[in-house]
Amino acid sequence: MDFTDQRLSYEKGELDQQSVPDSPFELLKEWMNEAIAQKVQEPYAMSLATCGADNKPSVRIVLMREITENGVVFYTNYESAKGQDIAENPNVEALFFWHELERQVRISGSIAKIDANKSAAYFQKRPHDSQVGAWVSQPQSGEVADREVMQAKFDELQNQYPESSQVPTPEFWGGYEISIHEIEFWQGRANRMHDRIVYTKDNGESWTTKRLLP
Repeated sequence: MDFTDQRLSYEKGELDQQSVPDSPFELLKEWMNEAIAQKVQEPYAMSLATCGADNKPSVRIVLMREITENGVVFYTNYESAKGQDIAENPNVEALFFWHELERQVRISGSIAKIDANKSAAYFQKRPHDSQVGAWVSQPQSGEVADREVMQAKFDELQNQYPESSQVPTPEFWGGYEISIHEIEFWQGRANRMHDRIVYTKDNGESWTTKRLLP
């Protein structure tokens, strides 16, 4: 398949370094709200890139569940392939891409588990069947003979924890917070003259910005 003749001219917005807020979190929340208003499907979905001790990068989509004062939070199985990567190397990157707005947000930072009580509180907010499904995925990314084995385990757990009962929070499941060290806001522009503004955190709590060539 040849896509060399397929291209779009990005002309939906612009990003001026002189008018961006002092904090990148203000801009991230502003762009997130605009994505929600434009009905972007799951605008909180982000590509998460990790790299373990084998030096082989891995990337997958996860759902960001919170913007904090320091970064962003998502939840997953700690025993997953990504969990193993994180245990070996806490440096990660994440990327939001909103095609409808012709925008990207690229995050670089370090990652750590959040408080177990906070993870448990979120787990109990999830739909009952999603809670049960988390117990089936043990370990996540582990090999399984076929789907029937998965379904049998799910049915067994459904009987053990019917709809009216509380599903216990697995010890192997919880949240991670990416503490942002650098964050780039990318706005597509015509003629590939894209706007790219990067926030970098100084030694203290302040942020500096710079414009990058497209």
